[in-house]
Amino acid sequence: MPSWVRLRCGLEPKTLAALAVVLVLGVVLAAQHFRAGRPEPVRAPQLVGDVPPVPGATRPGPSPGPPPAEEPAGRIVVDVSGKVRRPGVLRLPAGSRVADALRAAGGVRTGTDLTGLNRARVLMDGEQVVVGVPQPPGGPAPGPQGLTGGGAPGGGPLSLNTATVEQLDTLPGVGPVLAQHIADYRTEHGGFRSVDELREVTGIGDRRFADLRPLVRP
Repeated sequence: MPSWVRLRCGLEPKTLAALAVVLVLGVVLAAQHFRAGRPEPVRAPQLVGDVPPVPGATRPGPSPGPPPAEEPAGRIVVDVSGKVRRPGVLRLPAGSRVADALRAAGGVRTGTDLTGLNRARVLMDGEQVVVGVPQPPGGPAPGPQGLTGGGAPGGGPLSLNTATVEQLDTLPGVGPVLAQHIADYRTEHGGFRSVDELREVTGIGDRRFADLRPLVRP
């Protein structure tokens, strides 16, 4: 520092050195404060939709599950009995014909006469189709309540005491084995005294007896 300044202010060298140090520190602090307060540019956040796809990654698809249930089309229920391979209650599409019911029942058994059976007729819900079984006197005519094919001559009830095994085999739901059971029971008990005795034959339950009762006599 010039000597004239020191003389004018009356300052000692030590005091001047201390002042110089204070000034230097002030300048340094001022410079740091200015740098800290200076605004800095900030990058905008990246949108989620702009994230580039990761190689090999696939988007999640819909969760697996059963397809929505569809309403079933109109259906009818018919009872097919007699000389078919699988007699019973069948559910068929509405508008089905007698021929469709016969196919659903496994087809007609070999040797059954289908004369008089209209296989092209449209079926109705709740009707019964009886194939190859004789109708009792005064029984329903072929139509929605009962369809027959190959009825025995005379059209009357079949006699349990005089019918052969082959004739018993023509009854609805009666095959060769059950027909032989009926014949064996007849031999062991000296004939049938009433139709109700059919319940005692092995293989004849309540439902089958109900189907046979109007078709046979002692």
